[in-house]
Amino acid sequence: MGHREDLLEGAKRCLLEKGFVRTTARDIVKESGTNLASIGYHYGSKDALLTQAFVELVQEWGEAFDPAGARDAEAGGSLERFRGVWTRMLENMDASRPVWAASLEIATQGERVPELRKMMVEAQIEGRSGLVAMFTGLEESTLDERTVRTLGGFYQALLNGLMVQWLFDPASAATADDLTEGLRRVIEGATKG
Repeated sequence: MGHREDLLEGAKRCLLEKGFVRTTARDIVKESGTNLASIGYHYGSKDALLTQAFVELVQEWGEAFDPAGARDAEAGGSLERFRGVWTRMLENMDASRPVWAASLEIATQGERVPELRKMMVEAQIEGRSGLVAMFTGLEESTLDERTVRTLGGFYQALLNGLMVQWLFDPASAATADDLTEGLRRVIEGATKG
């Protein structure tokens, strides 16, 4: 691996261990075996490097999560698939906790770090597309902008809300059954004449 890749891997480890705010450039250099100048050369700033590391951690989470069983057993867009995807997400929440904690930290830094905000907006749009694919079984490449914005935004709002609930108190956070019943009630209420 070159310095660029070493820095990125070191930044990922620092994010998971220390979080966004507490990670220093020196921490990353120590963890990656590189030097301070290489951060600026390859990424422009520590914040840009940490943001890229976070984006990759979330992508890795999504790839590792891939609910293949849901694609085969549960129809895309069905309540059963909805419940199944949330069940699998919640089963992985303990392992994902450092990523979700970093996510909250990064969300609060966006106003102070414009480059961070720009990168996170791009990652958020990409994340919506992945969520639509996960819940519907559709290929990401087939999704139109409106679907990504509306349906992806809906799933992302649920995921972010669940993440916050779970980080505060996993025992009182919504379960997959709670979310599914809530959606069923929303549908029922919206379709009453």
